[in-house]
Amino acid sequence: MRIVKVVFWVLWRVWFYILVLLPIVAFFPFLLISISRERWYPYFFVMARIWGNFILYGSGFWYRTEIEQPLVDGKSYMFVANHTSMTDIMLMLAIIRHPFVFVGKKELVKIPLFGFFYKRTCIMVDRSSTKSRMEVFERAQKRLNQGLSICIFPEGGVPHESVLLDDFKDGAFRLAIDHQIPIVPIVFPDNKRRFPFSFFAGSPGGMRAKILAPIETSGYTQDDKKTLREATRERILAELVRMGAR
Repeated sequence: MRIVKVVFWVLWRVWFYILVLLPIVAFFPFLLISISRERWYPYFFVMARIWGNFILYGSGFWYRTEIEQPLVDGKSYMFVANHTSMTDIMLMLAIIRHPFVFVGKKELVKIPLFGFFYKRTCIMVDRSSTKSRMEVFERAQKRLNQGLSICIFPEGGVPHESVLLDDFKDGAFRLAIDHQIPIVPIVFPDNKRRFPFSFFAGSPGGMRAKILAPIETSGYTQDDKKTLREATRERILAELVRMGAR
């Protein structure tokens, strides 16, 4: 029985990575055109959402989204969520219709083909470099000025599997205050169980996502950054506990 499970996990994981690359290959010319001009990014975003849904459903996942308060069309937001799985990226794309840009680690550039588009559409950060972190703010400002939103996983990486929610970094909250844009906390309670980073674990099944009501930052200054950061973390943590995440 153990051998059967191991074979399943190996084949399932390999299939997941095939699904990651397959749409990129199939739509390569269209993707290339969509990233050739920055103002065409919304068209790329539509294809990215299709990509995310394709991977989720193709891997045997389905999702249900709960929204506390509808988001305003054409308004920029700072989306933040707990980070436990590779599927966080796909689920974020699937549930959010507002065009946004990910802020993520530069190491993902090394992934064949995926890294090519990642480098040209996301805001990359080298967390060990102060200069890189400053450049993130400049690029984020440019994207916000274009009417886009930003998405950051504020834990700064994937915590150990025993940690329900790690401490948050300041970046997302500093940006939100600088630009006076609302923070939208998002909760993924099932992704770690469904598709953890541990290779021989996980299974197809349902995923839940909850989009919490936006936290307004109007009138906030950088002196309020810590309070805003901790209040956001507490809201996500409380929902994770309430929804039975582990």
